[in-house]
Amino acid sequence: MQTLALTTFIPLARFPRDGATTRRRSQPISAVGSGAPRTSRREQITHSMPPEKAEIFKSLESWAFENVLPLLKPVEKCWQPIDFLPDPTKPVDEFWGEVRALRDRTNGLPDDYLVVLVGDMITEEALPTYMSMMNTADGIQDETGSSPSPWAVWTRAWTAEENRHGDLLRTYLYLSGRVDMLMIERTVQYLIGAGMDIGAENNPYLGFVYTSFQERATFVSHCNTARLAKESGDPILGKICGSIAGDEKRHENAYVKITEKILEVDPNEAMVAIGKMLRKKITMPAHLMYDGQDPHLFQHFAFVAHRIGVYTPDDYANILDFLVGRWGLEKLQDLKGDGRREQEFVCNLGARIRKLHERADQRSNKEGFGSLKFSWMLNK
Repeated sequence: MQTLALTTFIPLARFPRDGATTRRRSQPISAVGSGAPRTSRREQITHSMPPEKAEIFKSLESWAFENVLPLLKPVEKCWQPIDFLPDPTKPVDEFWGEVRALRDRTNGLPDDYLVVLVGDMITEEALPTYMSMMNTADGIQDETGSSPSPWAVWTRAWTAEENRHGDLLRTYLYLSGRVDMLMIERTVQYLIGAGMDIGAENNPYLGFVYTSFQERATFVSHCNTARLAKESGDPILGKICGSIAGDEKRHENAYVKITEKILEVDPNEAMVAIGKMLRKKITMPAHLMYDGQDPHLFQHFAFVAHRIGVYTPDDYANILDFLVGRWGLEKLQDLKGDGRREQEFVCNLGARIRKLHERADQRSNKEGFGSLKFSWMLNK
């Protein structure tokens, strides 16, 4: 998961008895005992998928076994964080030599780059939230904690693969000596406590659209941090970010495939879901990020990511155009009125975003974002 934006674990969430959508006004609350900024005030909609649609996901289980689960890698073939880190089993002098070499490499990394890398790591560390969110989706939950359903198997194994990302980045940053680990650890705790609100409505149609977009955004972001690390003289960190990007690409392929299949079996409902999710805007996983000091921390972090070219509005538009092409949205036929309306909206959205890009840049400059300080960087 990644930079630009899953609540309490509810594995046994059920459809409302009458199949009706449930709406509730989100009560703005702070993380327990923290005084953190309030959560989203927007109206929250729950269980918006009609109960009969759950049968579609039941009918796709054999397809998922054959087409989704193979995108996971066997544990024995996965890289592990220790593959990239100083080896503590070596003699003390050799171990400390490797630590010193790591510190020498990271000395050349610009502060702005480290801000983005820390933000990426914090986002990855909020993994418990993401697994919780996936297990709130009607029709695909892991109802026992070890369900053999392919949807549940995927969620658990996806989580296990993703777990390595935060572990590796956190340890690397810790060893670098360049960042304030206390403030970083507080930020992680605040973020997990706050949860997230992506507007998925317990609806897997919406949820899989979100994860398709989000995993590609993560792939793009980690590719760019890999490139910048190499340019700044740290090829090992470049390899780390590139390896994480490789995982995100496989995960993207899975979610894109799932949405592609849903478009095949239920095109109108799927098209409406794509449009609905994009009208809400893709809320990135760490949008409730807070360090106990800066109430606009996520916006400031995202601005720096934009400024150094890790993730920009052009990337957002490019991802949208890629998915429109991959899913063949412009060529969909026999849609109903609401489906046709969302088809037109989505297929023209990329161009609209690009037109707004320059205006957004000008506004950001006027807001004085050029002189930001981050507690993660000792307020530098």
